[in-house]
Amino acid sequence: QVQLVESGGGLVQAGDSLRLSCAASGRTFSRNAVGWFRQAPGKEREFVAAMWWSGGSTLYADTVKGRFAISRDNAKNTAALQMNSLKPEDTAVYFCALRVRPAGTTLPGTALAYDVWGQGTQVTVSS
Repeated sequence: QVQLVESGGGLVQAGDSLRLSCAASGRTFSRNAVGWFRQAPGKEREFVAAMWWSGGSTLYADTVKGRFAISRDNAKNTAALQMNSLKPEDTAVYFCALRVRPAGTTLPGTALAYDVWGQGTQVTVSS
């Protein structure tokens, strides 16, 4: 069973940067895609970014495009989300997720498409 642990969250000011990490451990099997989601208080979990674990294409929500960057390191079994030019509306708990079921050719951008989730890390951006 794969387990995911996020880290790197914290309290920052608007305009600052943060880098979130997601460490995967446990049984190694097919990891098709990795995604980042976030959930603010009183709101539904929303998609942030995704990429194929093998590399290549990436997908971003319009709200973070140009500010956030997703990456992964196969050798270290980690994924990351670099967040720049943070805004107060980016405040949320951030989750990383893996899709281990076979995937099609389109990067999944919905929570239901992912199979394994981390516990989340809080990001708070003050104005």
